[in-house]
Amino acid sequence: MIRLRPGRIATLLTALVALFLLMPLIAVIPVSFTSRRYLSLPDGKYSLRHYRALLEDPAWLDSFLTSVQVGLIASLLAVVLATAFCIGIWMLRPKLSGVMTGFVLLPMVAPPVVSSLTLYFFLTRLSQWNDLIAYDSLGGVILAHMVMIVPYAVVVIMVSLSQLDRRMDLAAQSMGASVARRVFGVILPNVRFGLLGAFFLCFLLSWDEIGVTLFVTSVDTITLPRRMWMGLRDNVDPSIAALSVLLILVVSTVIILRAILLMRREARAK
Repeated sequence: MIRLRPGRIATLLTALVALFLLMPLIAVIPVSFTSRRYLSLPDGKYSLRHYRALLEDPAWLDSFLTSVQVGLIASLLAVVLATAFCIGIWMLRPKLSGVMTGFVLLPMVAPPVVSSLTLYFFLTRLSQWNDLIAYDSLGGVILAHMVMIVPYAVVVIMVSLSQLDRRMDLAAQSMGASVARRVFGVILPNVRFGLLGAFFLCFLLSWDEIGVTLFVTSVDTITLPRRMWMGLRDNVDPSIAALSVLLILVVSTVIILRAILLMRREARAK
């Protein structure tokens, strides 16, 4: 098998394009070390005060934990609902499956402001009857995020199911397996990587969600992206640059570790 490798010129051009795209991220690093109280490049004096502020201010930790909690619960619920919907479509093949799928994917294609306003009025109305799933509550934010990320989970899981051989399910059915046995013993084990991928994608989308969060929260439930937005809008807090650097380091570490694992697998395969 012939493997084509890029030449030196192509590698150099790729590196230059990547560097150009990463320049805005790289510019955040020196800003995070400024000694001033507002976003600016250091004037010869470097300080870790904004990194210390992240550790000393409990509001940042609370927002971080809120985002993690919302992301995990919303992603889990979204994957469960999307899995039930996709398996039902895959097994039953109803005549209106296209219409049903299009209805589920509406939050993906609808303008974000329309979805945000709809969820705002819906949660405001729910606030009249309960405090658990309501406006500016943890349950309300989880519900709003779940609505927005379910379509992405549906797409990923449907792709996984499309690659599953239907004859495996027919064989289990011919042997007298119940619907639950077919689902949990045949279908789910064969699409487990699709489920994990859908969960990971949903968590990232929930973690980064800011548009809907601005509409359904006020002062009681503040996620990390919302707190960053508040810092930029109200006082241009340099702690946001410090937090951005930490997030960049985490993502870069994960990417590098993933690349090392892939390189080791290729080396072992050879």
